[in-house]
Amino acid sequence: MDTKDSSTLDQLSEEELTIKLDPSLLPKHVAIIMDGNGRWAELRSLPRIAGHREGIKSVREIITVCLELGIHALTIYAFSQENWNRPVQEISSLMGLLEYYLSTERTKLIEQGVRVRTIGRHDSLPTSARRWVLATEQETAHLDRLHLTLALSYGGRTEIVDAVRELLHDVQDGKLQPDDVDESRIQQYLYTHELPDPDLLIRTSGETRISNFLLWQLAYTELYFTPTLWPDFRRRELLLALLEYQRRERRFGRVLSAISS
Repeated sequence: MDTKDSSTLDQLSEEELTIKLDPSLLPKHVAIIMDGNGRWAELRSLPRIAGHREGIKSVREIITVCLELGIHALTIYAFSQENWNRPVQEISSLMGLLEYYLSTERTKLIEQGVRVRTIGRHDSLPTSARRWVLATEQETAHLDRLHLTLALSYGGRTEIVDAVRELLHDVQDGKLQPDDVDESRIQQYLYTHELPDPDLLIRTSGETRISNFLLWQLAYTELYFTPTLWPDFRRRELLLALLEYQRRERRFGRVLSAISS
């Protein structure tokens, strides 16, 4: 989005931004790397966990907007495998916050029609957190208004390794022949096999990398980077991201004339 367009949009209200959206051009699946919670807290001389708590409010609001706009899938990078390298106290606080979120938001999510799924190596999660995750997945399994996927103890390379291992087991067991293996077959073994690939990836906090998130699935995803820290990323910021997405020409490797014809 050029500077002139951005300046014009900055002057519009949230209602006016919403009106500018074309419902036919909205992404079906949005993925978000929620970055900047710690920096948000540090800028306010607060403990880092305060930023993570404030970030929950952003999650809540983004879910609401997705529901209002009819976006069918939302995947958020909640806790990476690399995050296990953080201080023990911070990890403990984050796991406690995960349990708090699932325990306090589950009823509302059910009322909203949100199905919650998680992806990642859950055996690394504390027992109590795993119980909350499993219970929430089971209690929302019948819902389909919005598919909310939480990436927990997740790594994109690990996902591909796990997919290849499972595929090789099926080859060894005679369920699959080597010549049967192609891109679509591998996709069936990914954690996200029930979902379409993301149309739009949003990363907050000004970082411009994907940090081992959905490496296979992001092949043709539109990338949107914003300097806004995650706790400050609310309805208006999402609307701006969606408007920028609608300006993109998604070619999937083709030339523009081939798309237009």
